[in-house]
Amino acid sequence: MTVKDSKYDLEDRLIAFAIVLADIVDELPTTRLGSYLGGQLVQSGCSPELNYGEAQSAESKNGFIHKMKIILKELRESLVSLKIIDLKKLFENHKVAKAKDECNQLIAIFV
Repeated sequence: MTVKDSKYDLEDRLIAFAIVLADIVDELPTTRLGSYLGGQLVQSGCSPELNYGEAQSAESKNGFIHKMKIILKELRESLVSLKIIDLKKLFENHKVAKAKDECNQLIAIFV
């Protein structure tokens, strides 16, 4: 495995995570719950990568730490939304299980 392997590139992983969540959101039912969770997941699922980009250009150590805390908060929110989607059976596919696993891994990295 090389250092450039995408498994270890956080930017690539966060982008891929956002795309998987977008795929899940696009297939959620158009019920009130599906729409609500979909909206939440779009925000919390795309936010980590965008904040990671900002953290790379943080003007101070405190700014960097603040962005990292936001990333962690958004990942945890995404995980809760994925758990609700899974338990409520709003999405019948292996993508939710894979997304939950990746989200847990990303949380572990940022903790």
